[in-house]
Amino acid sequence: MHRIRWDRVGRVALLCVLVAIVGLYIGPARSYWTARGEAERRQAEVERLEREHARLKARKQALKTPQTLETEARKLGYVLPGEKAYVIEDLPEG
Repeated sequence: MHRIRWDRVGRVALLCVLVAIVGLYIGPARSYWTARGEAERRQAEVERLEREHARLKARKQALKTPQTLETEARKLGYVLPGEKAYVIEDLPEG
């Protein structure tokens, strides 16, 4: 007749409990690392947008000066009253 070796049964049961506990920690750990990576990506995006915002605020401030406003208007082809606009076509490159 076979005797039940309780020490082996206890070891196997303990091993099963340990595997179950590790299994319960895998899902939350994976979620943590995923969320952490997403947070880093979002933070980089926020920093990029803040730099863009600062650049646009500086541009807005620069456009309040008459010189910059005139320069930008001339780039768009505007002329002051009394001036004549000329278009020169077919100029050689360079």
